[in-house]
Amino acid sequence: MAKLPRPQAPAGFRAVFPDLADWLESPWTGPPPFLMGQVFRLEETTRDDRYVIRAELPGLDPENDIEVTVDGGILTIRAERRQQDKGPCRSEFRYGSLARAVRLPVRVDAADVTARYDKGVLEVSVPVREVEPEGTRIPIENADAVPGQPPDQAG
Repeated sequence: MAKLPRPQAPAGFRAVFPDLADWLESPWTGPPPFLMGQVFRLEETTRDDRYVIRAELPGLDPENDIEVTVDGGILTIRAERRQQDKGPCRSEFRYGSLARAVRLPVRVDAADVTARYDKGVLEVSVPVREVEPEGTRIPIENADAVPGQPPDQAG
């Protein structure tokens, strides 16, 4: 029995909806990835008085493809995976811009944040300091206290 070639989406359709065309032409593996958005996986933990965020970003150049920013209490990781091959090919790799934002447990100074990329994993470390309550405590005067007497002798 002869094998039939797999149907291919028309070039115009593929140009406008590349993710949908890939999903329609591939075997069923679950919901289409274009509906789930382009994201990368994160781990968040506390280690040695530091809040640590680890992101899976394999195959990227940390100097050109990854950006880490801190704005107030939000840490944002942006990455871009560029397609190397320009000719026709079949690829399951995801290309384009990726971004994740993480709310930090405390407001931090960007100068205290460190980032390191090793073997496809970006590790961002943020110092965690004890949070001191804001404001000044105001003593409350007891209205039943006798004027001129200390509060513990008022009757």
